[in-house]
Amino acid sequence: MQRYEIGDQKGAASLRKVSAAEPTPGAGQVLVRLRANALNYRDVMVVSGGFGPKAPTLVPVSDGAGDVAAVGAGVTTVKVGDRVVIAFNVKWIDGPWGPQCFGGDLGGAVDGTLTEFGVFPAAALVQIPADWTFEEAACLPCAGVTAWNAIVVSGQARLGDTVLLQGTGGVSVFGVQIAKMIGATAVITSSHDDKLARVKALGADVGVNYKTNPDWPKAVLEATGGKGADVVLETVGPGNLDRSFAAAAFNGRIELIGGFEQASKPPGTIPMIAKNLTLRGIAVGSRRMLADLLALMAQKKQKPVIDARIPFADAPKAYELMIAQKHLGKIVITQ
Repeated sequence: MQRYEIGDQKGAASLRKVSAAEPTPGAGQVLVRLRANALNYRDVMVVSGGFGPKAPTLVPVSDGAGDVAAVGAGVTTVKVGDRVVIAFNVKWIDGPWGPQCFGGDLGGAVDGTLTEFGVFPAAALVQIPADWTFEEAACLPCAGVTAWNAIVVSGQARLGDTVLLQGTGGVSVFGVQIAKMIGATAVITSSHDDKLARVKALGADVGVNYKTNPDWPKAVLEATGGKGADVVLETVGPGNLDRSFAAAAFNGRIELIGGFEQASKPPGTIPMIAKNLTLRGIAVGSRRMLADLLALMAQKKQKPVIDARIPFADAPKAYELMIAQKHLGKIVITQ
């Protein structure tokens, strides 16, 4: 079989396609023939050394879907031929996050999904609805589940709440879809008017250009009648927290996802106290969250937004597209 490895972690050019023996599933494991992968910016950071040194033989990418090729001893939840998507963290099946989940993130701590065949725990698999493609299902495990956790599980967003999405990356685009599925108002920011127009066509209620509106928290407050956002997906990083605090509603929940903009000084805590805000970090989510998100999207007839499809043989090009950050929605690698 063919698979990719991260090589010397000097960027997309470091990716190398190699031949390897097809693995055999052990007890409780499943062999999956991967059919599609979806990229996240995390994958770019892995091949660029952003998460520290990794073994050059590490198979990258966290998001993948395919069909079951073989099952190990004791597996009864899936059978050969079943179409499945793999959870981002194969150790976080259900329940709260904890140290027992460490070391299970695909394409980071353990081999990922950019391979023709891979072995994964049966407990980490979710079956794909009949009317979903492999490409669509592969989009959910990292960005989709992160948005689901931030808005629904941790954020506890309810009907009538306002959800603020920052930027038009994969998490934020999923955030728009999730907010609308649960009856919330979706407010999204971007530095490009054309991207704002596209996400508004997907259902976003309000779009704010943070480049032409430097005081964008004020614009968010104005758009929400002075109330602000009940749930804020902080995808920029700690350096942006003061602005997120300003845009949040009283008793709002700030869900910290991104780390691109680090803080040069600690954020002001007075707004947190004055508004009774909650700040919480988000570590993607569990297999249960993946199943719940997929079930609701299937029920609501929602599908992920796919911007580009790149053949497996040209996988480095998918990384280059991700680095350029001109896409809106997911970049998928097809096998």
